[in-house]
Amino acid sequence: MLVTVSSNSIDRFEITAGDESHYDAIVALFTSPEEFYLIYPSGSWPFDRSQLQRLATQRRDFTVVLDNRQVIGFANLYTNTAGDRFFIGNVVISEAYRGQGIGRRLICHMCDIIFEHYASTVYISVFNVNTPALLLYTSLGFKPCEIEQRSMPNGDRVALIHMRLDARSR
Repeated sequence: MLVTVSSNSIDRFEITAGDESHYDAIVALFTSPEEFYLIYPSGSWPFDRSQLQRLATQRRDFTVVLDNRQVIGFANLYTNTAGDRFFIGNVVISEAYRGQGIGRRLICHMCDIIFEHYASTVYISVFNVNTPALLLYTSLGFKPCEIEQRSMPNGDRVALIHMRLDARSR
């Protein structure tokens, strides 16, 4: 079922810090192994609470989008191995809420966290087959900066496109 949101009611959604009370609902946002791979390629399907708990020890700023206290979106932040690049990761919006600007609002929120607390450049990675995300990030000003070859679980070759957004370009 698609939940339709009018443009003037998008402010009803709360973006807030995620915690353990949200974990089961976050896990439920991932609905298929194919989609899961696009969002969390180093994870294992089926996704479960223990994987999310491990992820929480490796990442920071777990963030959820709530609609009447129901989790409808999730993202977090992480750094590369050298610790000099801050990435937005694991972005997912409930299928029922997609295409209505909620992902855009969440990405902008995560960018604000990085710009205010960590760095003047934000990075995000997206597979070439994830067209909606690729178009969203491009519309927000992200520019491709690196491309890495990966393999989908079925063996198909795909490109993981690393993108960047500088604070001064916003």
